[in-house]
Amino acid sequence: MENMNTRRNNILPRVMIAAPRKSSGKTTVCIGIVAALAQRGVDVRPFKKGPDFIDSSWLARAAGRECRNLDYFIMGRLGIIESFRQHAVGAGLALIEGNHGFFDGQDPDGNDCGAALAADLETPVVLVVDCRGATRGVVPVVLGHLGFVGGGVIKGIILNHVASSRQEQRLRQAMERHVPVPVLGSLASVKGAGIVERHLGLHPIMEQDNLDRKIEEIAAMVALAVDLDALMALGLNAPALQPLPTNDTSPASQLSGGRIRVGYARDQAFHFYYPDNLEALAAQGVDLVPFSMLDATQLPAGIQGIYIGGGFPEVFMQRLEGNLDLMQDLARAAQAGMPIYAECGGLMVLAERIHWDGRIARMAGVLPVDVAMNDRPQGHGYLELEGTGLTPWPGEGVRVNCHEFHYSRLVASHPDIRFAFKVRRGTGVDGQHDGLIYRNVLAGYAHFHARGLPGWAGFLAGFWKRGCVSI
Repeated sequence: MENMNTRRNNILPRVMIAAPRKSSGKTTVCIGIVAALAQRGVDVRPFKKGPDFIDSSWLARAAGRECRNLDYFIMGRLGIIESFRQHAVGAGLALIEGNHGFFDGQDPDGNDCGAALAADLETPVVLVVDCRGATRGVVPVVLGHLGFVGGGVIKGIILNHVASSRQEQRLRQAMERHVPVPVLGSLASVKGAGIVERHLGLHPIMEQDNLDRKIEEIAAMVALAVDLDALMALGLNAPALQPLPTNDTSPASQLSGGRIRVGYARDQAFHFYYPDNLEALAAQGVDLVPFSMLDATQLPAGIQGIYIGGGFPEVFMQRLEGNLDLMQDLARAAQAGMPIYAECGGLMVLAERIHWDGRIARMAGVLPVDVAMNDRPQGHGYLELEGTGLTPWPGEGVRVNCHEFHYSRLVASHPDIRFAFKVRRGTGVDGQHDGLIYRNVLAGYAHFHARGLPGWAGFLAGFWKRGCVSI
């Protein structure tokens, strides 16, 4: 007979919120659901499909706990299942926000789309349908999703952007007559209820005024319009998950010689960090010490390395330029050989200058490059890199999956710069390379995920401990 505790651990209340296409309003709906349930005392564990930082930060704030990403390309199917099981255990409800359309993905057979994720995690789905300018015409859209391969997991519908009570009545009548799954809610198009977007997507939570009030307003709107009890019941009736495979790929501690202190930039300008990555570094013996590139006048005392993640340095480039004390301290540390690792926005602040919209701002000048912002993405999507052999990880000729999303590009470079990676898919810094190596600095546009690349955290910990980026 199956052990009852095992059975109980396999029953993880869970639901996915998806949509037929992107920009249907599912992020706002998810924020509202998460916040409204959290206000009721439900332990909601948020997850976000795809390599997203901004939506994840909103969901984390709404839930009051970290949001975890689930992505096939950067984590692999096993990494997704392991991460979900690890972080969903004990939840009152695990809520997964989809990305793009429910059937959209890179794989033409759909093995990386939202439907595939719902199947792999055996998760019921609620479809958020944009109803702007439509009534009965919504029905074939929903029926098409239900009848397409993988669409059988859709168990509920939320009507979104409903303009009037008359439109809602006609929508509900058509849905009740033709669609075999229930409507769980109907949301109006309320001006100001959504979240403003800009060049990399939604505005980050770090830049929001009255953030908690905004989330409370969205939660109140959703609580009135969505049957949260029915949604919870859907999650509670999700099937028991099968036991995990035995080959656990989660990163284990490998660092010897004691713990090390590493300063990492954490403020409005730099905040793109996967929680899994920070935890993987901690497991390798790295004590991460946060500091603000905008407000601190010097680097944290006693650190052995620096980590500057992604963000929006271009939005704050005048403030960064004005923080001369910190910029000079960073430059001195680099000159003295401090090992520095930087991703995307971190690369930009280490440059000589940022050019944007006719303005130029001086940065730290650690790297002999200039960076220019553009109106269109310069690198957007999945990135496949191959090691050049100049660093201990990943090894010469070894390929690694990651992603990039940047509107900036290098406009001036230096002949002494070498590269840790060749680009096999994507853009990187110049279409051929990524991972600039200059003195004791490694900086690039790639965002890595430790769950899919267990060697990444050990490499960085060793880099900071050794004090040397190259072999």
